[in-house]
Amino acid sequence: MVKSEPYVSHGPRSTQIFFIDVWLRRRLATMASFSLPPIHDNPDGGWGPSSSNIPEQFKFKDIPYAPFSKSDKLGRFADWNDPMSDGRQAATGLPATRDTRGAAGRSRREGAQAFGSGTASAFAYFHVEDESSFSLVDNKAAPPRRSGGFARGRTSGRGTSSFTGRGAQRSRGGGFTTGRGGAQRGGRKGWRDWEKNNRTRESSVAISPQWAMLEEIEFHRLAKLKLEVDDPEDIDTYGRIFAYEKTYDRITTKTERPLQPLDRIKYNTTTSDDPVIQQLAAKDTATIYTTDVILSVLMCAPRSVYPWDIVIVREGNHLFFDKRDGGPFDTVTVNENASDPPQDPVPPNPNNPSEKAAQEAPSINSATSLSLEATYINQNFGFQSVVESVTEDFTHPNPFYGPEETEPLASCGYRYRVFDLGVTEDEDVKICVRTEVDAFIAGQGSPREGHGLVTIRALNEFDPRAPGAGGAPDWRSKLDSQRGAVVATEMKNNSCKLAKWTVQSILAGADHMRIGYISRVNPKDNTRHVILSTASMRPIDFAAQLNVSLANGWGIVRTITDLCMKMPEGKYVLIKDPNKSVIRLYAVPMTAFTTEEDEGEAFEGEEPELAA
Repeated sequence: MVKSEPYVSHGPRSTQIFFIDVWLRRRLATMASFSLPPIHDNPDGGWGPSSSNIPEQFKFKDIPYAPFSKSDKLGRFADWNDPMSDGRQAATGLPATRDTRGAAGRSRREGAQAFGSGTASAFAYFHVEDESSFSLVDNKAAPPRRSGGFARGRTSGRGTSSFTGRGAQRSRGGGFTTGRGGAQRGGRKGWRDWEKNNRTRESSVAISPQWAMLEEIEFHRLAKLKLEVDDPEDIDTYGRIFAYEKTYDRITTKTERPLQPLDRIKYNTTTSDDPVIQQLAAKDTATIYTTDVILSVLMCAPRSVYPWDIVIVREGNHLFFDKRDGGPFDTVTVNENASDPPQDPVPPNPNNPSEKAAQEAPSINSATSLSLEATYINQNFGFQSVVESVTEDFTHPNPFYGPEETEPLASCGYRYRVFDLGVTEDEDVKICVRTEVDAFIAGQGSPREGHGLVTIRALNEFDPRAPGAGGAPDWRSKLDSQRGAVVATEMKNNSCKLAKWTVQSILAGADHMRIGYISRVNPKDNTRHVILSTASMRPIDFAAQLNVSLANGWGIVRTITDLCMKMPEGKYVLIKDPNKSVIRLYAVPMTAFTTEEDEGEAFEGEEPELAA
């Protein structure tokens, strides 16, 4: 290589130009030329260079490529981070020998493993000697533990125990669990979540692509709403109720009674099909019309986990909140708010014939089976716990019982009440609610005037050791001696159901609630049941224990009402997302949810022609 000489000025301008030209020529002569290297295509059509035509002088030919997948996102072709919790051993390529079970569990909790990250890395930097020779020297003695009798006394005193009791009533996810092992009392969120079958639920109604979503509201926004409502105005009463049998209040686990199935008729008619509500709407009695069952679901929406839907019809200046036949309002949920609620089996894949053939019968402890069982228990316990010889007639007879009916009516009274939802005195926003009561207590005044009215419900135990039991204790051994533990567990696992029952009782103006504790005779048989005990409580006091805010519920109702009144006349549906804490309002055609009825009417109309 020729050494370049620095440029130096020696005289006139022409001499300078000459030396510059010479200097540039020498520089250009000494510059290296560039030639394009040969490019070897992969004859196999695969990714990367082929191993058959790599040049011999290529010194990295024996280094393998990091494994990757074509489906990986950009930037994830090679993952240099090992998701193991012991990062030092993973970096040095050593096998993890400490707490193998715990490390595996933690890695599963952290998420799905990247493609190829668990394989032995050829690019790992081995620096074992310095790491293994390192040790921490500490000659100081360990400080004495100061958690003696003072800490134990404080734990068992009023500070912790009273806090746990309040948390068990207010919290939904964690709180007071009385399963095996006292360590579950804290209710750590996320503990062993990877072992739970977190299957996605299906929506309560199939959402059509033609439906337009108008609004989406998260539950945390609903929980901030508040509206104080005054006492309602009684419009009219219908039906007949029987006296409550007080001997059921004295039942214990040692004097249990069998649950008897009885044939009685009890109606659960939707709002638009109620002839009384149609008459009240013609008189322009209120703005919104609904039933206590539908209204309680809306008022307790932030507690709900399972999907539901409410059909809303706007006709002029009136709103009708309806339910679908066969929808979630016709059954009772079981352990809806448990950390691991009951699950339904996975439906078979229609594209896999082997799964169709291997489909098993549904378990008696699945979510659907338990819901049907709980509905059966609630109805029959209400039929059985009354004295049919002691009756009280309301102002009008049952509006749904026709002359062609032959089976006897169940004890049920309907009270039509109007609540004022107006924020100011000039605002006229009223809601008419059809409420239900199940019985009355004799000797506490006239039931027609709202004295001594009772609502009757039932909690059911299926199998404490079955999946989805929610850590519930055995009722036969704990109900008499540790009733508080049983009640706290039910308040945690069935927070939404108990809140809805309480709201329905308050809306109806009932003075008392009777909740029966009913269990299976044999945990493996869901057809025979026994009554173990009955609890009596006042709805207002029970609402305070459950931390149910009626003001928050009325705020939710008023918010949904304002949203629908801004829309044009038509039909809408309010749907709770099956897997998220959110509700959505959709605009649907007027013919939605009536296809089956129309088809049935058309089929009935064609029957005479076919018979002829």
